Amino acid sequence: MPKTNDQRPATRIGYGFDSHEFRLAIPLKIGGITLPHDKGLGGHSDGDVLLHAITDALLGAIAAPDIGALFPPSDPRWKGADSVIFLQEGLKRVRDSGYSIANIDASLILAAPKIGPHSAAIRARVAELLGVHGDCVGLKAKTPEGLNLENAAIAHVVVLLEKTSRPKKTAPRKKASKKR
Repeated sequence: MPKTNDQRPATRIGYGFDSHEFRLAIPLKIGGITLPHDKGLGGHSDGDVLLHAITDALLGAIAAPDIGALFPPSDPRWKGADSVIFLQEGLKRVRDSGYSIANIDASLILAAPKIGPHSAAIRARVAELLGVHGDCVGLKAKTPEGLNLENAAIAHVVVLLEKTSRPKKTAPRKKASKKR
């Protein structure tokens, strides 16, 4: 059996955070689901705080650049973009690094709407997007009592990754030719 020199850890933990302010006249998207509410979350993309935080947790676990570096708000290509695009890129990078998702745990902090009636649908959608079983996605919702955050939504996410294989090799760089 060939020996490898893969000294990467068997598991990795990532943490993600995101927050957005509520604004009128835009849809509210959380976890890839559009929720009924009179306000949505402002952001350069669709403002999905949960998918943004999950993406950052995935990227952080593999020491990759964060969501803002990969999809800068100054780039007009990402104006109004579906946050599923960002999540897919984070997931691709995790897989290319030779890891898979063991589980995620998320906390949403917002005054309204109530997440409880939508929790199962959000968990199912996130599990589908990540390609994991539904019981690998934890979701809790809290209200920001006494914190003066009634006009914002906040997401905290932790992810546990497991090593599945050696990372994909990237094409070797060509050496610059020396001119004499």
